[in-house]
Amino acid sequence: MIDPFGRHISYLRVSVTDRCDFRCVYCMSEHMTFLPKAELLTLEELERLCGAFIAKGVERLRVTGGEPLVRRNVMSFFERMGSKIGHGLKELTLTTNGSQLSRFARELHAAGVRRINVSLDTLDRAKFRQITRWGELNKVLAGIDAALEAGLAVKINTVALKSVNEDEIVDLMTWAHGRKMDFTLIETMPMGEIDGDRVEQYLPLSLVRARLEERFTLTDSGYRTGGPARYVTVAETGGRLGFITPLTHNFCESCNRVRLTCTGQLFMCLGQNDEADLRAPLRASSDDTLLNAAIEAAIARKPKGHDFVIDRRHRAPAVARHMSLTGG
Repeated sequence: MIDPFGRHISYLRVSVTDRCDFRCVYCMSEHMTFLPKAELLTLEELERLCGAFIAKGVERLRVTGGEPLVRRNVMSFFERMGSKIGHGLKELTLTTNGSQLSRFARELHAAGVRRINVSLDTLDRAKFRQITRWGELNKVLAGIDAALEAGLAVKINTVALKSVNEDEIVDLMTWAHGRKMDFTLIETMPMGEIDGDRVEQYLPLSLVRARLEERFTLTDSGYRTGGPARYVTVAETGGRLGFITPLTHNFCESCNRVRLTCTGQLFMCLGQNDEADLRAPLRASSDDTLLNAAIEAAIARKPKGHDFVIDRRHRAPAVARHMSLTGG
């Protein structure tokens, strides 16, 4: 699949649920209204959709949510997707908040997952509760332990939040590197209405990097995972540090990704509202002719880049839908 700008689309991020057992302050309101379960595709339908993308050249599949591991019987989906590794698919990965990893880490490894991202914004128990509203830090840390013991490579993803965790970034990085885990910082993304104010949350990573360079030696790295992070190596820790910067330095020029929601909507760009309905052609026929045509038409209108911006005048999100719907 080649988009209008010559980019090879080889990476699919699929959300298996919009539900989450946390209510992170930068992601959603505390009293979220989630989709009716009847609107969600079955796991078998999601498998068929992913299979169609793999047949068209997708080599990397990342399972996201919401929190993907809260979906009932989700391990059956991982097992079926894992069976496609070596048959078109090169890698099956997961982004999780870590709350369910103690239960599923070994099963994930057995299914073929070798690398996961865990979202973790603080190592302070009280602050963790403040950020996630419902989360328990000890449960997440135990899940990370279980993942490492199961043989999974873990990368810690941290959203940089002004006046919330900016004083912890060094501690988080050194803790992650001390456990042989990569560490990636992410700018807050202006998606969906939340209870707070993203203007107050926004911490540009250009500033964070400048601060880090006062204490550490950062060397640009050519390391890539297929995602949007740009990596450096940190001489003093020996670890990798990634930056995902949708606002200060967008990553659109090399975008190889599309995102599939749990309702069968395909978003060609995280920061645009254009979507393609794949549920209708999926259910219209057991033959994939209509589905393939819909996928091809969608890729043909993938935009050059997103329009993310922090609106300081109206303080409105750049995109109305929540990240939990699109897939984190």
